[in-house]
Amino acid sequence: MAESVIMSEQEWRQRLTAEQFRVLRQHGTERAGTSPLNAEKRPGVFVCAGCGASLFDAATKFESGTGWPSFWAPIEEAVATTTDRSWFMTRTEVHCARCGGHLGHVFPDGPRPTGLRYCMNGAAMGFEPEQQASKQGNQT
Repeated sequence: MAESVIMSEQEWRQRLTAEQFRVLRQHGTERAGTSPLNAEKRPGVFVCAGCGASLFDAATKFESGTGWPSFWAPIEEAVATTTDRSWFMTRTEVHCARCGGHLGHVFPDGPRPTGLRYCMNGAAMGFEPEQQASKQGNQT
């Protein structure tokens, strides 16, 4: 993992949209079904909207029916977790390991092979499609 990204609240506000700031820095949640990343099906990588760190390979994305982008595993060492006791329950909160931005939560009701469902806020991520040119270049 690359070096940690640390910024002041003002720097984060300048770098992020209002919705990204609310989710990533204030532990907000976007409304279910509102993220364009729900429909993203191309090969590629989902990255942190705050710092650009690679978080999830598109091959681990699945349709959970929850209205949020869901994955069965993150890229190794890409995320960190903490215990979240808000909303009168205990959940496992998922953060970007590089910048600490709030991504969502992980639940033990996902598909094989992990049985986990990383339920992420689309506002907390971006998507970088696999480059067709570099893929073709690797096949020669």
